[in-house]
Amino acid sequence: MPYRIFLAQVAERLRSTYDGRPNHYESADQFIRDIELVAASLRANLGRHAGLFPVERLLCRAHTFGFHLATLDVRQHASVHTDVVRQGLGDHHWKSTKSSLRTRVLCEKLSRDAGPVAGFDPVGRRTLAVFEAMMQARYKYGGRAIGDYIVSGTEAADDVLSVLLLARWANITDRERGEVPLDVVPSLETVGALENARAVLAALLDEPSYQRHLAARGGRQTVLLGFAQSNQAIGIAASRHVVYQAQVELVETAASAGVDLKLFYGRGGTSSRGGGPLERLVQSAPAGATRGRLRATEQGEGISNSYGLRRIGLRSFEKAVFAVAMDRFEAPQAAGRAQQLQALMASIAAASRAHYRKLVYERPDFHRFFREVTPIDVIERMQIGGRVAHRQGSGIEALRAVPWIYAWMQSRHVLPGWYGIGTGLDAAAREHGAESLAKAWADWTFLSNLLDDVEMDLVRADLDIASYYEGLASTDVSGIAEVIRREHALAKRWVTWIKGGVELLDSRPQMQRSVLLRAPYSDPMHLMQVDLLRRWRAGGSADPALLDALLASVSGIALALQATG
Repeated sequence: MPYRIFLAQVAERLRSTYDGRPNHYESADQFIRDIELVAASLRANLGRHAGLFPVERLLCRAHTFGFHLATLDVRQHASVHTDVVRQGLGDHHWKSTKSSLRTRVLCEKLSRDAGPVAGFDPVGRRTLAVFEAMMQARYKYGGRAIGDYIVSGTEAADDVLSVLLLARWANITDRERGEVPLDVVPSLETVGALENARAVLAALLDEPSYQRHLAARGGRQTVLLGFAQSNQAIGIAASRHVVYQAQVELVETAASAGVDLKLFYGRGGTSSRGGGPLERLVQSAPAGATRGRLRATEQGEGISNSYGLRRIGLRSFEKAVFAVAMDRFEAPQAAGRAQQLQALMASIAAASRAHYRKLVYERPDFHRFFREVTPIDVIERMQIGGRVAHRQGSGIEALRAVPWIYAWMQSRHVLPGWYGIGTGLDAAAREHGAESLAKAWADWTFLSNLLDDVEMDLVRADLDIASYYEGLASTDVSGIAEVIRREHALAKRWVTWIKGGVELLDSRPQMQRSVLLRAPYSDPMHLMQVDLLRRWRAGGSADPALLDALLASVSGIALALQATG
């Protein structure tokens, strides 16, 4: 009875907390202390079999979820912050000002804790209100309710410093330390940002105002690395290489500054966007990147495939934890061998990048080819995420990575997953010797995992099916189609030779058999989709019944291939 009475009071206090009434719990820690009191009493009074297990299970859930269930990260694009800072400073030329000068101005404003000198438009007011809402959520639901503030599109140090200035303008500084109580995470996604990773982080860590902020946050810094935009810009081989190099540079820069660096991997579902099992992500990272920690996004079909069933979810976590643990103990490669492997990968990446850009960005008729031979006009009308399908601009540069990859999957070209790597491997073989490729594949998990991902996408690419989509083009596209087929054949030849096989997936017979079994079910859906696209476009893309059928075909093909964007 004493337990029942006490827990009834706990329940009433929880209801008051949920409703926002007086006498509520100030934090989840207060609730946890009450439940720990019950657990301790049961243990001391021989109550192990009188309800201790459900009490301990409740404690476990309270420690895990608190009052917030899941920690919410906040994400905003750097361009929005730049515009709001422009408004607050009353400087109409702020956007065109050099990054280095913007950094100096921001640091001066931060050191003086200077407020805005001009008013804000609705977008500016909403941006500042987000900071206030974050603090309110932390106060109501606990400190872990709100996590990091992620700055998408970070290109320079001023993109991060802008967030600190806006937070001060929103008046959310910590009263004891006088610093902003947020962890600001730069998101390096573009090729330029990834190649400039060392300079971006070094510029931040050299600024006294940011040093004070980091000291108040325990000396820890998180950096998010994206795969999708760089893949779309330079192809899979060069993209993986530039992300790898960025990790090396960030680890070295943070270590020299004595900062506790945590890398956060922003991945999509497909290998083109860094997707796949988490343990492969750990294995492909350079030495010192994980340091016993792993943080990565899971999206789309990856969630269903890896965590859809309880046993599979537990196995996925188990493999990831094991990979992180083993990474702590594995000795790094000898410096000489590491340099050889980096030189080899640099050759692959450079030739692959040039060949990919020559087709995708330098050929004038390629954008029209893409629009006509893929169902991109259908995918653009789908609700597949929180962002619109296009960025500002025109052409392929303006299209976001998800619809870009999704469209190529549907037409079975699967271009982002393999195009360019055949030329890259061929160039590296001429420069370093073919045997060096096979030896590197056996020695280096990064290259091994890259080729495994490419092999899978080479199998998904069915150029016989793709030829039916090419028949939708209004002009002769045989030239582009022939270039794609030559590159596919070259990539297939090198991948199978390096892995010692005859056909793709010879080393994974179960997967090879699975692909063959799926084909009779997916091929008819492709032919139906081609017919539907032809009829829909002939009618001016206005028939809603045909659009509904096309949307169903897109979903069906994605399920059959177990891949979207």
